[in-house]
Amino acid sequence: MTESYRPKPGDRFFRPLRIKRLRLRRVLGVAALFSAGYGNVGSSIYYALGIVALVALGATPVVLGIAGILFIFTALTYAEGTAMLPEAGGSASFARHGFNDLAGFAAGWALMLSYIVTISISAFTIPPYLGFFWEPFKLSPVLGTLTSMGIVGFLMVINIVGIKETSFLNIGAAVLDITTQVTLVVIGFILLFNPPVLFHRIIDNWPTTGNLVFGIALASIAYTGIETMSQMAEETKQPEKKVPRALIMMIVAVLVIFAGISLVSLSAMSPQELASDWARDPVAGIAAKLPIALLADVLKPLIALLAGTILLIATNAGLIGISRLAFSLGSHKLQPAILGRVHQRFKTPYIAIIIFGVIALIVLTPGFFHANAFANMGALYAFGSLLAFMFAHASILSMRVRQPKLERPFKLGWNILIGGRELPVSAIIGLLATTTIWIIILITQPYSRWVGLIWMVIGFIIYYFYRRKANLGLTRPAKAWATAERGRAKFPNRE
Repeated sequence: MTESYRPKPGDRFFRPLRIKRLRLRRVLGVAALFSAGYGNVGSSIYYALGIVALVALGATPVVLGIAGILFIFTALTYAEGTAMLPEAGGSASFARHGFNDLAGFAAGWALMLSYIVTISISAFTIPPYLGFFWEPFKLSPVLGTLTSMGIVGFLMVINIVGIKETSFLNIGAAVLDITTQVTLVVIGFILLFNPPVLFHRIIDNWPTTGNLVFGIALASIAYTGIETMSQMAEETKQPEKKVPRALIMMIVAVLVIFAGISLVSLSAMSPQELASDWARDPVAGIAAKLPIALLADVLKPLIALLAGTILLIATNAGLIGISRLAFSLGSHKLQPAILGRVHQRFKTPYIAIIIFGVIALIVLTPGFFHANAFANMGALYAFGSLLAFMFAHASILSMRVRQPKLERPFKLGWNILIGGRELPVSAIIGLLATTTIWIIILITQPYSRWVGLIWMVIGFIIYYFYRRKANLGLTRPAKAWATAERGRAKFPNRE
């Protein structure tokens, strides 16, 4: 008899998901949730600063601050939704319950795009940090892009084979990451922070209104991790309590560290330098500008190794997220079952890993020849993530109206009464803001507009033919549709 595997807290989110049952075991606590979420957010610190500076220039700290407020509203929305519906799926699950299956698919398909771009952009920023050890990694677009594609290909194989990795590595990496970032912020404020210089760099390099708004949209990439934590609700002990706690912890940690690093970075270098020489490795740029040579010599290799490790984990987390999301969508009949098919030997959703991993490789290909590849990836991520956030906010508001008596272990405060229903102000503002920014991206950014719309159209075509072949309605929940069909078969003359 083979010995059964008992996961340690946190195992489920780090190692490739092995799907054997429809119900996942609840083994995760607050520490595992926080480390998973911060693993994504912490990784984005290593590139978000540079990608925002490409368009926001001197307003980068302001843009990150505005996006941080929207991040708070969105995190609170996810806290209420996840505590109320502790199942895998995130915004797709909220939309399915708040509206219908079609809305659930649309949110899930948009979220799938953001996961794909997370894989691409995380892998794309690993080579510049490794450039500390070998400069061509940073200077050669061809070598850097090939390396990024090789990393994605390697992780695809790892996730298909299903090699187990302990959660302690992920939690340890998150702790080391936070420690290093806080240390860098403290040292930076002591040695680099210069309010007069910072003020002039902000005022003298203020962007156009269009770039300011676009910068806010790009800054959404800095606050990833919300969906990751929501996706893990089905594997969390007492999710109605622990998911909101972990989300609030992440809000505090992320806002403090991002505010510190953005202010230190613009004290250390000009916006133009940040957006050019250090666009893909901005944290390395801060370490390189430290005036004490010995301190810089210690921090530069440490940041290079840590950034490479964290970004590798984030790339892998994107693949795992796709596996979990594909399983969730498939289990609710929102996509063809083949995308969630499990390998007979390795017990991993290999079809989803291969298909979406290959798409992530395609997203990387402009890195060979297109100077704007980095910013385009950010805009494409914003297209998918903001659309998913829009569905999340709208779904919470819809459930407040349509299902007011539904148990809400974590209920948002600051409500206004409309039509006898309590509607949270934070969700209303979040919906209006994310919708406005998404529409502006749609109008002003041709790359993300066409790639994003083509992605959504392809998804709706797949959904339409799949549901039609399966004799399911486009909007009605699959279970309700099946129940109605059985009723008609049993009582054919009943209207």
